[in-house]
Amino acid sequence: MVTKPMPVRCPACEAPLAVRVLYCPSCGSEVHGRFQPNEFALLPKEHLDFLRLFVKTRGNLKEVERILGVSYPTVRARLDALLRALGYEAEEGEGGDRLKVLEALRRGEISVEEAVARLKGGKS
Repeated sequence: MVTKPMPVRCPACEAPLAVRVLYCPSCGSEVHGRFQPNEFALLPKEHLDFLRLFVKTRGNLKEVERILGVSYPTVRARLDALLRALGYEAEEGEGGDRLKVLEALRRGEISVEEAVARLKGGKS
């Protein structure tokens, strides 16, 4: 039997669907209640595919770049879009500043000493 991905939006009004019944195909038991799907179950296919590849490559963005045949900035943009879809802000706050510093270091725009100083001082 071929199974399809669980729908997460109502086909009539596009509102998020709620899970009310869980079924065991082995014994036929059913559990009724109100269940919240996890955040990964609610991701659109393109984000879920990217997440699977990201995990498969153990977070190696260069490997993701190679497999997808796209540029590093495109991979970063897709990762940032995934983080936003999960409710995390990819470019905001301390984490975003830290990433900016590390990217500038990777591109050779700043020295190691400058990167260390910025990371310690919280400046980008």
